[in-house]
Amino acid sequence: MHDSYTEIFLPFASSPELLEQYTNAAGGIRTGKLFEHLDSLAGSIAYKHILGPSVETLGKISEHGFYIVTAAVDRLDMLAPLSPVRDLRLSGHVIYVGKSSIEVVVKMEALEKGQEKTLMLGRFTMVCRDAFTHKAHAVNELKLSTPEEEALFAIGDLHRKRRHSLAQRSLHLVPPSPSEALTLHSFALKYGNELKNDLPSGERVWMDDTKLERTMLMFPQERNVHQKIFGGFLMRLAYELGFTTSRLFTRNPVRFLSLDNISFARPVPIGSILRLTSEILYTASSEQFPTIVHVRVKANVVDVETGAERMTNDFRFTWCSDIPITRKVVPKTYREGMLWLEGRRALEIGAAIQGVKTLSP
Repeated sequence: MHDSYTEIFLPFASSPELLEQYTNAAGGIRTGKLFEHLDSLAGSIAYKHILGPSVETLGKISEHGFYIVTAAVDRLDMLAPLSPVRDLRLSGHVIYVGKSSIEVVVKMEALEKGQEKTLMLGRFTMVCRDAFTHKAHAVNELKLSTPEEEALFAIGDLHRKRRHSLAQRSLHLVPPSPSEALTLHSFALKYGNELKNDLPSGERVWMDDTKLERTMLMFPQERNVHQKIFGGFLMRLAYELGFTTSRLFTRNPVRFLSLDNISFARPVPIGSILRLTSEILYTASSEQFPTIVHVRVKANVVDVETGAERMTNDFRFTWCSDIPITRKVVPKTYREGMLWLEGRRALEIGAAIQGVKTLSP
């Protein structure tokens, strides 16, 4: 397990030139650009697991007979605010492998005055494919050397089982639980009646009215080693659109809380037209965070000849604000109601991880 350990240093405190490349409009760090590094890091770690700890360059994919792609990002949780005056270390290693899948845990730490502080933790699921048939390709087994590594492997196995359980409970496959149906019904009665006039002005916002869209051409400068658009670049685009959506909705400064899930359904070809659509699925509040906003960003590739679209990625993000608001996102259709419940489930999982109490819509 330890052979796959890899790290990247970003010396923001000592390099104003580097810091300038990552500074956002508020003077902080562009989190979306860090996502690009984390995706690249996870890929490098997965290749290192298969090719060996001494590998320095990848070379041609056809020579190896396999390639590795990001299948999903299970979570990325921000544990402490970013600061532009501290050096950052991004690191990670493999903690679990299946027949053709590799789970990589990543960590972002702040380095200041000899102290290390963990800012972010996350998990990437990478999959190995045959370079010619594009079917599943077997990966190396994972050798465990210490009790700590055995514990990490057990956590990885627990994550796998949890993903399987969540997939089986997906609202795309099964109806909501009785308690979820009751929660949605009560919320719809209170906020969803279009004829109800006793709601304060602006308190109800229809989910469809929160949508933002961005359409762009995919250039070869953003390609990966497989000659497709780099997944980390897509993560950055989705993050920035999601941030804009939550910022416009709250009308207040927002802070990134978590990346709840990303699914990579298919690659994005160079030269394709990509349409990103964001919408707010759920809003809540808690003792720690007066305002919590959960956002979905969907990425579709558009066929110029027919106008048909195919989804390539589904991104789920959560932002928070220290300023409370009374505006509620309200679903109008059954489809939106299921998305509302998906957002609620994501925030419940995040609340359990972060120890958040009294989460309420």
